[in-house]
Amino acid sequence: MWSVMFSLFGSLSILCWVMASFFAIKHKERSALFFQIFGMLIFAIFIAIVWIMLQRPPFKTMGETRIWYSFFLSVMGGVTYWRWKMGYLLTFTNLLAIVFVLLTIFKPELQSKVLMPALQSVWFIPHVVVYMFGYAVIGCGVVLGVLEFFRSTQMTRMTQIYTDLLVRIGTVALGVGLCLGALWAKKAWGQYWSWDVKEVAALVTWVIFLLYIHLQKFTRINRKVLLIILMIGFLALQFTWYGVKLLPDTKKSPHSFYDVAAFPRIFTTMVFFPSILSYFSTTKTEVA
Repeated sequence: MWSVMFSLFGSLSILCWVMASFFAIKHKERSALFFQIFGMLIFAIFIAIVWIMLQRPPFKTMGETRIWYSFFLSVMGGVTYWRWKMGYLLTFTNLLAIVFVLLTIFKPELQSKVLMPALQSVWFIPHVVVYMFGYAVIGCGVVLGVLEFFRSTQMTRMTQIYTDLLVRIGTVALGVGLCLGALWAKKAWGQYWSWDVKEVAALVTWVIFLLYIHLQKFTRINRKVLLIILMIGFLALQFTWYGVKLLPDTKKSPHSFYDVAAFPRIFTTMVFFPSILSYFSTTKTEVA
């Protein structure tokens, strides 16, 4: 039943986001914002319904986290468009959100109502929510970074400012999520840090983004090098989210609750898809 309901709500949200992107490209701000917000509300209602139906927060499986990632992508796309009027960023974030919705429609991965005791901690919900928000914000920043990487220098001043701002916000969210995760671990397993492979990967990812921020602020390092560091951080983020499942040591990890088979599809979506779109968008802009 839930899959039919998600197909309905997901399709309506997709339609709204497509319309929002269309109007954003046509520079019709009010119409774009209307459809963007309407799509977000439809998706938020679905999340609330699923939460009630499962009688638990929908964070257990990879499919459930994809739902949250799609939601936060649409939120960040709408906020950045409202604030900065970047139609291309709204389009990219909506396209990513749509692909993740479609992945979830075709491979739901929604499991039973029962949560293992470790996931019943009060820290579990804010930990996952903050991380999904951070992933979405950094995703927006990386899209801008890819655009900046391929564009000429005279076109990157404002893009650079927005990229750095988004990365800073996302890095703060990752840091908060890391601390909440430690509190969750203390509550669930009796210790704040166990050097689990997922915990180490999350820490390394956070440090990479901290390195980007500090090099950008306190050194005169070449901007292209900084953007390469940003892209490396984004790849590390993908590995932290679902790539660690490929390692043999994660079989006993408490964080191992998603499908390895989904890795190639999600990796392609998260990395190559936005990069290709960014490149062609840049090429079209420079020719114009």
